[in-house]
Amino acid sequence: MHIFGIGLHIVVAVFFAIHAVRTQQPLYWLFILFLFPLLGSIVYGIAIWLPEIRQHRGVRKVGNNVRKLFDPTRELREATHATELAPTVGNQLRLADALLEAGRANEAVPHYQRAMAGLYAGDADIQARLARALLESGRPAEARDLLDRLIAAQPDFRSPTAHLTYARAVAACGDRDKAHEEFGVLVGYYPGLEARARYATLLHEWGETERARTLAAEALRDAQRLPAHTRDGESEWIALLRKADRVS
Repeated sequence: MHIFGIGLHIVVAVFFAIHAVRTQQPLYWLFILFLFPLLGSIVYGIAIWLPEIRQHRGVRKVGNNVRKLFDPTRELREATHATELAPTVGNQLRLADALLEAGRANEAVPHYQRAMAGLYAGDADIQARLARALLESGRPAEARDLLDRLIAAQPDFRSPTAHLTYARAVAACGDRDKAHEEFGVLVGYYPGLEARARYATLLHEWGETERARTLAAEALRDAQRLPAHTRDGESEWIALLRKADRVS
C-alpha cells in the first residue's frame, strides 16, 4: 500500500508537470512538483490548476446546470431579494440577467434600462445585454437599432456575444445578405459552437441545405476533439448541429 501511495503521488505530479509545460508555467513549478510530489501537487492544484478549471466556460456551464437542476429558481429568488433591498446598478443587472436566463426576457428589459442611468448611460456592455433581451423578447428591430447606435458611438467596442446578438437580430429582421455577412465573420472566431449551430439552422430554414450540412459537419468534427466536460457544456448546440447535419 505504501508503494502504491508513492506511485499515485508521482502520477499526479507528472500530470501537473505536463499541464505546467503545456500552459507555459514558470519552470520552478517542475522542481516543486518532483522534489515534493505530494505537497507540490497540492500547492500546484490549488494555485494553478483549480482556478483555471473554474474559469473554463464549459466547466462553469456544467456546474450551473447542476445547480439549476436541483434549485432552478435560486438565482432569480436571490437576485429579486437583493434588488428589493438595494436597487443598485449591480443588483438591477443581476436580476435582469437572471430573468433573461429564466426565459423572461420581456421582464428583463426594464431592469437593463434602469441600470443604464447616470454614469452608466453609455455603458457598452449593458447596452449589449439589453439588446439581447430585446431580441429574446421578440423585438429584433429594436435590438438591431440599439447595436447599430452602439457601434456608431463606440466603434472600438468588441464583444463576440454582442456580435452574435446583432447577427441574430439582422437575420430575424429578414436581412439575409447582412446576416450572411455577420455570421460569416462570427463563425471564424466565436468561442464554442453556438454561432455555428445557429447559422447552420438558419441556412436550413433559408433552403441553403448543402451549406448548412457542410458547416454542421465541420463543427461536429471540431466538437469531437473537445474535452468531455466542454462537450457537456455545449450539448445544446451539438444537438442543433446534428439536426442540421441530418436534415436534407
